[in-house]
Amino acid sequence: MDLRQSWLLFALGSAFFAALTALFGKLGVAGINSNLATFIRTLVILAITAGILSLRSEWARPAGLPWHSWLFLVLSGIATGLSWLCYYRALQLGPVSKVAPIDKLSVAIVIVLGLVFLGEKPSVPLLVGGGLIVAGAIVIALF
Repeated sequence: MDLRQSWLLFALGSAFFAALTALFGKLGVAGINSNLATFIRTLVILAITAGILSLRSEWARPAGLPWHSWLFLVLSGIATGLSWLCYYRALQLGPVSKVAPIDKLSVAIVIVLGLVFLGEKPSVPLLVGGGLIVAGAIVIALF
């Protein structure tokens, strides 16, 4: 398996950096407006992504992209922005050790959405794993 092409490697990287996001975000929103914190985070992401696109010569003309890509990327951007605004406000108000696991309920929600809207096939490990995520979030939130 070519590690540079492995979805698992990138998924683990995503989990690691999401953990750092929670930790640094909690420290960063202390004493400032959570919406301003989200804006600053967004600017940093924009700069890093532009730098990666430039270094890899991956820029493409937006006019050449299919309309459905535009539609779903815009909707994804709206969902991401709303998620970040909620996440940073939650970090400001609650402990990172509770906020981050509750945020990860998105995993269980996306399992359901994938089954319903994308026609993905359910399996016992998928359903048990999703159920355990929900159970874990409930235990963390309530106890």
